[in-house]
Amino acid sequence: MNIKDVTASVTDEIVLFQQKYKQVLYARNTLVDKVSRYVLKQQGKQIRPAMVLLSAKLCGGVTESSYRAAIMVELLHSATLIHDDVVDGAEMRRGLPSINALWKNKISVLMGDYLLSRGLLYSLEHKDYGFLHLVSEAVRRMSEGEILQIQKTRSLDISEEDYLSVISDKTASLISSSCGMGAMSATSDESRIDAMKSYGEYLGLAFQIRDDLLDYTGDSKKTGKQMGIDIKDKKITLPLIYALRHAPAAEQKKIRSILKSSRKRAMKSEEVIAFVTGKGGLDYAAKIAEGFALKAVDSISSFPDSSAKTSLLRLVDFVMIRQY
Repeated sequence: MNIKDVTASVTDEIVLFQQKYKQVLYARNTLVDKVSRYVLKQQGKQIRPAMVLLSAKLCGGVTESSYRAAIMVELLHSATLIHDDVVDGAEMRRGLPSINALWKNKISVLMGDYLLSRGLLYSLEHKDYGFLHLVSEAVRRMSEGEILQIQKTRSLDISEEDYLSVISDKTASLISSSCGMGAMSATSDESRIDAMKSYGEYLGLAFQIRDDLLDYTGDSKKTGKQMGIDIKDKKITLPLIYALRHAPAAEQKKIRSILKSSRKRAMKSEEVIAFVTGKGGLDYAAKIAEGFALKAVDSISSFPDSSAKTSLLRLVDFVMIRQY
């Protein structure tokens, strides 16, 4: 199963979205336009715009405002990825040099700001005030989630509750907003809009937990990142949190000692992976992800059967079995 198969019911709509998105990205300033065109080259699977369109289709049909919502979501997502690469010092993005690697941090930060403001102005031009509310809330949550993660990582003091709060804000918030905006573009029924937001929130939580599991179980050739890279970057995720919670004090101390030292993290990431596996951290995280996936499915159970509903249900399956 690949993402194109999952989103096949909106294939034509995605093609039209891509055309419209390219037009919105055009800028008169030559450098801004050059970087914008490079952003297009870095496009990933565009799952979030697809979710906007699928949600709209499920709630009544894709409209012109559905495309505007998809464009706004993709502009925001691209802006956050550019800023993330600056914060992380990343030099590659989806197999290509990152924008900060090519144009340095100052241009990158300003370009991220430009894309965000372009999205906000685009919605204001069309009086899409409901979209603005959802996107602004997502930006707030994403920022707070990032700050909480940095705060907790520094002290190595992150509980399961903290972790779920971080991934809810950093990842699930934008997916939830994408589904909510799609629904909002097709219906004024608040119960349906709320149902789609819930679907996106739970799917986002399941997605991030599964993504974090790939750091322990994934094939680096498929994932594009080396196994154990989260450990080396001192990112404490659910499998490790569970393992530490169920280890004797002496073993906890030993693992925390590894995590505190960048040299030890680089040399002993395999030891941490073995510790997490042995303590049942991977099985526990997989179980929690499955619970969120079931909640996502339940969120849209009341909608009548349709090709869009089938796609959204298959998207849950895709998230749960993905290996990259």
